[in-house]
Amino acid sequence: MTSSAGSSCPSVPRQKQRRSRRRCGRTPGRDSPAPSALGDFQTLPLEIFQMVLNYLSVKDISMLSMVSKTISGRLLNYISTSSGSRRLLLQDFHQELPARREGASILEHYRALGLLLKRCTLLLPTRDRLKYVHKVLSGVSCFKLNGCASPLHCLGLQCYGVLLQILTAGWDELECHRVFNFLWDLSNLGRKVQTVVSSKPGSARRLELRIRLFCRGVLLSPGSRRSDSAFWLTRILKPWPMVNQARLLYIIFGPVSSRDGHVVWQKMIEGPTDETSLKGLADAIKLLYDTEAREWTADDVISLVDELSVVPQEWLMENNARLLLLSGNSICFTFMASKAVNGRALELARLMVFMVLVCEKDLYCMDWAVKMMQKVCEVFSTPWERNNFLQYLENSFARMLMDLLQAVLAGERDEEDSNFLNLFHLMNAQANFHKEILCLAMGSTSSTS
Repeated sequence: MTSSAGSSCPSVPRQKQRRSRRRCGRTPGRDSPAPSALGDFQTLPLEIFQMVLNYLSVKDISMLSMVSKTISGRLLNYISTSSGSRRLLLQDFHQELPARREGASILEHYRALGLLLKRCTLLLPTRDRLKYVHKVLSGVSCFKLNGCASPLHCLGLQCYGVLLQILTAGWDELECHRVFNFLWDLSNLGRKVQTVVSSKPGSARRLELRIRLFCRGVLLSPGSRRSDSAFWLTRILKPWPMVNQARLLYIIFGPVSSRDGHVVWQKMIEGPTDETSLKGLADAIKLLYDTEAREWTADDVISLVDELSVVPQEWLMENNARLLLLSGNSICFTFMASKAVNGRALELARLMVFMVLVCEKDLYCMDWAVKMMQKVCEVFSTPWERNNFLQYLENSFARMLMDLLQAVLAGERDEEDSNFLNLFHLMNAQANFHKEILCLAMGSTSSTS
């Protein structure tokens, strides 16, 4: 059949004409399908999608989780699968490998995994987020308080700690309370702490060690902000009476044996100790004294320090003095001022002598001790009380020197000849202390003349 006379267009089959009209008649948003939340992954079967994830780093998967809610949901399913768990939950906690696929340590791997879990569970309520994370991590025995057979050589609790640190970063205080309560109940930590604080120190050494490692590795993860550490330490201590708080503080931060890691309870009683043995306790005290720890008053902290000095028995005064020096000027002055206010001048004088001795032994500037004495003297309400304290101070110096001299003359010697060394240090300490006082007095005299 030929076309009509006036037509200049070639003939087109009807079927093609209909297709052409349909193609030309489409309007965006009406007939075309909506863009998929999975993007190009829409065409991939779930198994292929999960195989692709095996080629991505944890950081890349974490970035992918923010693309859409649908992809985030798929990632949650992937993490819960056996293949996802094997890939993401690395468990070589007893050997720190030098390099991995991402060139990172196992701690950095779990830091990245914490961010991935944080992003994937972002839209879930706190309770559901915690349940999901627990479900994912429940198969890792080294994340449990009693889960590892060799806890001193295991990075499991530290990895768990950095993961939780990243997961909860930015959460408000109420949510963090829920996290603590969840972990407290999950690990049955309350009953275990009750056991160690109510029994004889050292009678449950293994449990003391487990509690110490769990608290330091998981709840007080290294690298946390001071405000976060203050919050978690407050949660650990506050449920208990003051005497138990001191015991628990010693378990978590006190000195331990280099051989088996167990808490050394007699360290502060048997002889003078070094700064290393006291640094953990001093740092914890400073943390509670900071303004970040809103639930602790200055009186609370001073009472805790006072209680700590008799755990498990009364400490040597030199160890008390060294702890106060390491705790900082504010705590040191507040502690000494409280003794001045409460009429404990003799005890304060002996403490001041040991402060001077520690300054001499540990090479602190002696003018610090003189300035501290001046500040304490200002606390006394009357000149008589101040003069009485100064008399006690000089008498304490004399009595300690006579006791040490008598021990040396009596031939009481040990392997380190500690009595003679202490006599040597105390005589130098007294001389340097009085020299600083004379310089101060002569300086003030010349300035007023």
